[in-house]
Amino acid sequence: MTGGPSRAVTGGPAARLGPRRGTARARFTALYVALFLLSGTVLLVIAAVVASRGSSTSEAAPGVDTGRPLTAAEAQGRVERLERELAEAHGTRSREILTGSAIAFGIMAVASVGLGWSVAGRVLRPLRTVTAATRRITADSLHERLAVGGPADEVKDLADTIDDLLGRLESSFDAQRLFVANASHELRTPLTTMRASLDVALAKPGPVPDSTARLAARIRTELDQVERLLESFLVLARTRHGEFTDSGALVLGRVARDALTARAADITARGLTAHADGIDGCGRVRGSRTLLRRLADNVIDNAITHNVPGGWIGVEVRAEDGEGTGSTVSLVVESGGPVLDQRRVADLARPFRRLGADRTGTGQGSGLGLSIVAAVAEAHRGTLDLHARADGGLRVTVTLPGTGEGAGEAPGTGRDGTR
Repeated sequence: MTGGPSRAVTGGPAARLGPRRGTARARFTALYVALFLLSGTVLLVIAAVVASRGSSTSEAAPGVDTGRPLTAAEAQGRVERLERELAEAHGTRSREILTGSAIAFGIMAVASVGLGWSVAGRVLRPLRTVTAATRRITADSLHERLAVGGPADEVKDLADTIDDLLGRLESSFDAQRLFVANASHELRTPLTTMRASLDVALAKPGPVPDSTARLAARIRTELDQVERLLESFLVLARTRHGEFTDSGALVLGRVARDALTARAADITARGLTAHADGIDGCGRVRGSRTLLRRLADNVIDNAITHNVPGGWIGVEVRAEDGEGTGSTVSLVVESGGPVLDQRRVADLARPFRRLGADRTGTGQGSGLGLSIVAAVAEAHRGTLDLHARADGGLRVTVTLPGTGEGAGEAPGTGRDGTR
């Protein structure tokens, strides 16, 4: 069984794990509020100490001149009464000051939360701008840069570092694309030369020994396998680079039907029974015609190659409308066979992963079939799910975004499912 793990392949890094928002902002807000409360508490303590000292050191007021001399007892009583009045006045004033300060402290404590949140947001705004701009840059837009202006502070240093990283990534991706383009030409040339040399050797006059004919047939088979492997490498590389040159609308059900029809001889040779009723006009999607045809071919090939003699294949196309998520189209291909270990099936979408020839009795397959399916699904913002069936065999489900149109076949749709 060729392919890769049972996993969800999504369209971008993103989509994948949502970062927690506001964590740093909440910490900054809590820090600002804590500093305000601490400084406000210190101010209240100082005000209370000053007020208490003021009331304890109050001076006695001089006596009031009544026009006649006061006796010692009268003077003493008046002084004591004035001291009590001054002490009460100072106490009342101190309580008013402390009460007003406490009320102001409470109001400012509540206001500090909003002010702290606002200040923290303003401080972190450049970082949010950098984060949003970085998320918009994908493998197809590495030429873009953040180009953050402003003073030469820590935020600008971070943005400049990210720009330098994007420049290095762009150079690396360009080198990879150049290698793929060169490999496509340089590796095909010697294969073609070897195949031509083999044909010339076999076409020479005179009888060809049986051993030589068998050897030539084996070499031709190996050359075919190498060519298929090379083609798989190139498709996988181009898919991961998002190189779409033939994007358009097509009917996924018709593509799957054509893949089955093209492999009718293989299905008959292995004694398999294929069930694919009512899929011809189902599931409109948009994407690369070549890559989506390759996706359907690989899924069907996987079901044929790694089936058991006399087994069965089931092909179904489902179109669903999700609430708030848009429509989706799923290609489901099931095949019979022995019971598989889900833990091993979950590792099949990686390149060169197989369940082994011991399960099917064949050693066919390059180990890239389902990894290409996973890459094509990811490039079209879809998912690949591999599931070991309880009663034996494998279920492969490819889910792609739908066009939101009706399920029927569009006018002008060709035999390959394209418009």
